[in-house]
Amino acid sequence: MADDLGYETLGVYGGSSYNTPNLDELAYEGMRFDHCYSTPLCTPSRVQIMTGKYNFRNYISFGLLDSKENTFGHYMQKAGYKTLITGKWQLWGNTRQQELAGGRTGTTPEKAGFNDYCLWQIDERGSRYKNPHLASKKNGTLMYPDAYGPDLFVEYMEGFMETYREDPMFIYYPMVLTHDPFVPTPKNPGFKTFENTSKTNDTTYFGEMVSYMDLLVGKIVKKTEDLGIRQNTLILFIGDNGTDTDVTSIINGTELTGDKGNTTNAGTHVPLIANWKGKIKPGSVNENLIDFTDFLPTLLEVATGKLPDSIQTDGLSFHPQLLGKETKVRDWIFCDYDPNWGKFQARRYVQDRKWKLYENGEFYNLEDDPFENNPLDITNQSSEVTSLIQRFKKVLETYKTKKP
Repeated sequence: MADDLGYETLGVYGGSSYNTPNLDELAYEGMRFDHCYSTPLCTPSRVQIMTGKYNFRNYISFGLLDSKENTFGHYMQKAGYKTLITGKWQLWGNTRQQELAGGRTGTTPEKAGFNDYCLWQIDERGSRYKNPHLASKKNGTLMYPDAYGPDLFVEYMEGFMETYREDPMFIYYPMVLTHDPFVPTPKNPGFKTFENTSKTNDTTYFGEMVSYMDLLVGKIVKKTEDLGIRQNTLILFIGDNGTDTDVTSIINGTELTGDKGNTTNAGTHVPLIANWKGKIKPGSVNENLIDFTDFLPTLLEVATGKLPDSIQTDGLSFHPQLLGKETKVRDWIFCDYDPNWGKFQARRYVQDRKWKLYENGEFYNLEDDPFENNPLDITNQSSEVTSLIQRFKKVLETYKTKKP
């Protein structure tokens, strides 16, 4: 899961600003989903994907994961999988985040269902890129001079894969790339002399960060091939929310500025690529709606063949879709977004591929108005659209906000 990466950044979606050959190939050899939607911000998305529940059920504040929640890590452990998380944590909470949560703390990776971990920002910040401060189960908390955090995460993952190559493995890799600060990567000749203290945050580096992210994906795929486990490995790639608002990219010949933090498509429309050799038909393009609550039930069906009745989830498994089977698909996506962070506006809405209704009555045609500049009069629509509005209103009524 890339950090702050909208769908417009990848070549396979028509993006032309950056080089993403490994991800493009994964899509061409697997399935590209054209309508996957996240929340607009990292913690709400991470809590949702890990628990399979809408945020109003369990989101306690930005930077925290409620320690009472079961995650896909717990469920995969119960299914007999060795579990690893490597990359970005940010679910324990710093002092300010814990204050905003009424003094509550989040949780640690061990208590969230992971046997092993190598992570940035469990309980301290520090750098995530050059000279990173990382914590791992094997080494504790250390700074790694002159190293590059994303390289270390993948190296740790490769070691885990080598150790458990004969066992079922579940690896969750929430990347630190491509989140700001926008800084040089090891592919840049200036990397060795670059100093974090310079406070560089230059969007001209964003492109090489996207390329380096893609390079690491290619490295992970190659490792599955080298270990002989490629045929029975499902690889899913997504973004956690839209691209940073400082970044403008070209998609299908048109400029698109990221809208991270806001509930437009540019803040919530993310890439989703699924690759499973021998299972997913190459070159598949999926136009169905996918929500972040859908990943947990999908993973459990892949792992165990069914979703236990005891598990509460708001998601709908897309496992049958991966296999090309007829199955129930989503008619809408619901989002309860109240990040309790920064100046981001809390909003609740329902949408499908074309229409979007906010709880306050704002209504948009996303095909004609993707940036939501011109709300429509809901009292002056065709009978067909009026019927859809009523269905959307019922969804909003069904999921009344009740904070944990």
